[in-house]
Amino acid sequence: MSKLKPLAGYVVVKREVEASQTSSGIYLTDSAKEKPQRGEVMAVGVGKDEKPSQVQIGQKVLFKKYGPTEVEMDGQEMLLLEEEDILAIIE
Repeated sequence: MSKLKPLAGYVVVKREVEASQTSSGIYLTDSAKEKPQRGEVMAVGVGKDEKPSQVQIGQKVLFKKYGPTEVEMDGQEMLLLEEEDILAIIE
């Protein structure tokens, strides 16, 4: 993950992967599934206006549905989003 270093106020998140089978045993295609709004923080830029960031690498977070920009690094889908698009830290 060292190849992608976010700038001020941005965070790199790896989206949480969900199972492709429902509890009743029905398999869903990728196009039929809604992408989860949860993920793990992989990298953090310095906070906006020199303020420290509120999230840390390794934390699980909940983010806005339409906030992230999808990028691909080394064959993995990552999300680049503004720290203010993170709604909560999951403990």
